[in-house]
Amino acid sequence: MTGILITLIGYQFLMLGIGWWASRRNTDSEDFYLGGRKLGPMVAALSASASSSSAWSLLGVSGAAFAWGLPAVWLIPSTVGGFLINWYLIAPRLHTQSRATGALTLTEFIAGPRGDPARRTVMRMGAAVILFSFTFYIAAQFQAAGTTFASVLGIEQSTAILIGAAVVLAYVWLGGFWAASVTDSVQGLLMALTALLLPLLALLAVGGPGELISSFSGAGQDGYQLWTGQASLPAALGFVLGLFGIGLGYPGQPHVVNRFMAIENEKAIKRGRQIAVGWACIIYFGMVLLGWCGRILVENLGDGEQLLFVLATLLLPALLAGIMVSAILSAIMSTADSQLLVAASAVSHDLRDEQSNGAASLVRARWVVLAIGLLAIILAIFFPDRIFNRVLFAWQALAAAFGPLLVVTLWRGPVRPSWRIAALITGFTLTVVLSWTIQSPGDWVERLIPLAVALILAGLGSRRIQQSR
Repeated sequence: MTGILITLIGYQFLMLGIGWWASRRNTDSEDFYLGGRKLGPMVAALSASASSSSAWSLLGVSGAAFAWGLPAVWLIPSTVGGFLINWYLIAPRLHTQSRATGALTLTEFIAGPRGDPARRTVMRMGAAVILFSFTFYIAAQFQAAGTTFASVLGIEQSTAILIGAAVVLAYVWLGGFWAASVTDSVQGLLMALTALLLPLLALLAVGGPGELISSFSGAGQDGYQLWTGQASLPAALGFVLGLFGIGLGYPGQPHVVNRFMAIENEKAIKRGRQIAVGWACIIYFGMVLLGWCGRILVENLGDGEQLLFVLATLLLPALLAGIMVSAILSAIMSTADSQLLVAASAVSHDLRDEQSNGAASLVRARWVVLAIGLLAIILAIFFPDRIFNRVLFAWQALAAAFGPLLVVTLWRGPVRPSWRIAALITGFTLTVVLSWTIQSPGDWVERLIPLAVALILAGLGSRRIQQSR
């Protein structure tokens, strides 16, 4: 345990050092939010990937595979599909069009140019959606960080949450977008190393692929139930479509697509997509495989989301186990830091719809980071929930609010003001209401219906503009 602790402490000092270095590169709010739009392909790809793949990817996906068994296989194409959508369809258009408009945030991009009658309303509503969703999302990351620190340090969960949150808040406060992007790149590499090494060791420990496959065939299930955990064809289809709804939500994630607004040029996008998609395949296949192996190697594990930590300490010497634990924190921090920045931009930039881009805006952004972080800490300590559920709830709310509007704006041009507002409100509200009222296989109702309704509204609004022209 001492080796794990030393590795973990060293990793935290590395993150703080990067934050201090990045603080010297920030002169205004464009630097703080978008790194001056100078991100190279490697940093853009790894930071976008790591920020989209939170503790949910390492802890939640491996935990789901541990609990579900073979049906978790559908998580792989659904999540990798989301990366393909973002990098091949969204990134090139958003990069070009956001530079042309000068937008600093996703909300500002879909809100329209200054003088648009719906601009201020859309920006304020978008900021409210981001704050609501990210408070839950960031709280899930802090909760996961607290669980990890508590396991390693043997301290109370609330104290551990405060330690993990303090490190993230410190380097984001100092370095802004540069700190988040560079640390995310380091964290992304560490996550990929974990997703390669630990599942392979676990597979060897269970006796190889043959033993793993036989564990599925011996489950006494067949047909729909074996592959989806559902007893009928409609339920099986709902389960699969619901998981694919996760991938369809990628364009609506502000903390992910802002990398496309910040990337240096189109050549960097082409190189970045290769890195990002390859990274996604490693992460999600690895974590699903780890969960499957864990079903054989670990008995009576009350919380499947602790499987990665349990197997790291079981299969690795202390130093390497410390690296694996640091990878868990990487997944947590790489998402929390990006979300804190986007939430700060929502308050400091979008709510105010400001034109200033100087030192005063930079100071205000840093204080907003601190305030939002404190709210998330309170939620994590006093209102804990499962990481898998909390993250997907926030993910889908953002997806339905912003994704359809972004897609229509990129391909068909601006959406008429009243329809723009209706699409944003309807997508978000439907997601919240359906997630709290209707349970469906794979949660397909809350993941697909709000997206479809919001897309129809945005499309109708765009069509009205084209017809009027």
